[in-house]
Amino acid sequence: MTKLRLSYQTIEFGKTDIHLCTLRDKQEFYDPEQIAEKLGISSSFWSLFGVVWPSSLVLAHFMNDFDTDSKRILEVGCGIGLSSLLLNKQHADITATDYHPEVGAFLERNVLLNQDADITFEQVDWAAKKDQLGLFDLIIGSDLLYEDQHIELLAHFIEKHSKPSCEVIIVDPKRGRKNKLSARMVEFGFTSSEQKPLNTDDYLDQEFKGHILTFKRSA
Repeated sequence: MTKLRLSYQTIEFGKTDIHLCTLRDKQEFYDPEQIAEKLGISSSFWSLFGVVWPSSLVLAHFMNDFDTDSKRILEVGCGIGLSSLLLNKQHADITATDYHPEVGAFLERNVLLNQDADITFEQVDWAAKKDQLGLFDLIIGSDLLYEDQHIELLAHFIEKHSKPSCEVIIVDPKRGRKNKLSARMVEFGFTSSEQKPLNTDDYLDQEFKGHILTFKRSA
C-alpha cells in the first residue's frame, strides 16, 4: 500500500465514530505483480473496493440500529468494510468477504485504526465450489449487481451460506437487476420486500435513488 495515495476520514453514527483509511480517489492503481489482473480485475475497476460509496453508507446507517444480537453475520463484497467495522465496534459476530486481493490488508489496517478486535475475513469467489465460511443468520451487502451474470452467482452464494432461517439485506443503487435477484431468491424459499432508506439527506450529498432489499426465510 506504500505506492498508493491514501485518505483518512471519520464517519459518525450517532455517538459512534468509525475511522477509515481509504484510497485517495478512484484514480489510484497498484498491481505490480498482476495479482488482481489474474483474478480478472482490470485497472479501471481496481480502485472501486477502496472508496466509500453511497450504497455502503446506506447499508451502514441501516445496520447501525439493526438487532444483531446472537446472530452470525456475513458481509458479501465488503469493499472498504464500513458496515463490518461498525458491527465489529458493536461487538457483533461479523465475517467480511470480498474478491479483491487488497481488501484484507485495508480491513486489518482499519480495525487497528478503530482499536477493535480482529474481523474474520476471507477472500472468496462467488463461483467457487468450496470455501471456509459456513452458514449465517444474517447476510448483508451493498451495490453487488454490476453485471447480469452476478445475479445467479450472488443468489447461489447467498443460498449456500444461509441457515434454514436467515435474513438477507442488500442495498441496491438502482442498477436495474434487483427484480431478477428477488425472483431468484423467492425460488430459494425467501420472501422478498423492498424499501426506500430514510433520512439519507443527513449523510449523502445527492438523492439516493435505490432501495434496501430484504429477503427472509424461516426453517
